[in-house]
Amino acid sequence: MIGAVYVITDPDAPYAVADQARAAARGGAWAVQLRDKTASDADLVALARILMAELAPLGVKLIVNDRLEVALASGADGLHIGQGDGDPGAARARLGAGKILGLSVETAEQCAAIPSGVDYIGAGPIRATATKPDHAAPIGFDGLARIAARSRVPAVAIGGLGLGDAQPVRRAGAAGLAVVSAVVRVPDPEVATRALVQEWRQA
Repeated sequence: MIGAVYVITDPDAPYAVADQARAAARGGAWAVQLRDKTASDADLVALARILMAELAPLGVKLIVNDRLEVALASGADGLHIGQGDGDPGAARARLGAGKILGLSVETAEQCAAIPSGVDYIGAGPIRATATKPDHAAPIGFDGLARIAARSRVPAVAIGGLGLGDAQPVRRAGAAGLAVVSAVVRVPDPEVATRALVQEWRQA
């Protein structure tokens, strides 16, 4: 279920969020995460419904960050939550079967508390990143390896990643890598996504 390249949108990037998602999908991302901490639920639901109709024919999953109600109302493919975004068990119960649930994990110790119903973890940050100023301390590839080894579900690496990182991410045991700036803040997000996918395949 979990694929190589997972692109997370950024409302402060040079391109509209919808265009970021479309470019990532055309470039071969397995999933796009719709992340916007300031937009209203209504606006995100409307955007998610548009993107679902466009991404589904391409086989690309749409995951909503943090907003369970948005994920439910839009019919998105899944939800990703952080350690402080509510009870994963309750989120799984409301999402129902067939939807994807991701959980952020920052330390190997947190792996012991991954509840049943979580499909993957977002492990990181690998490096410091400006797209999330309040992130936890970077864990590096050694920290990623410790988390991947202790997690009972696939780990997706996140945090300051881009071209050149596929091989160390795979060596650490992760199932994929999630990126923001490496795709949505470059001149051609579609080409950038395709390059990341190709690098992953060759790693």
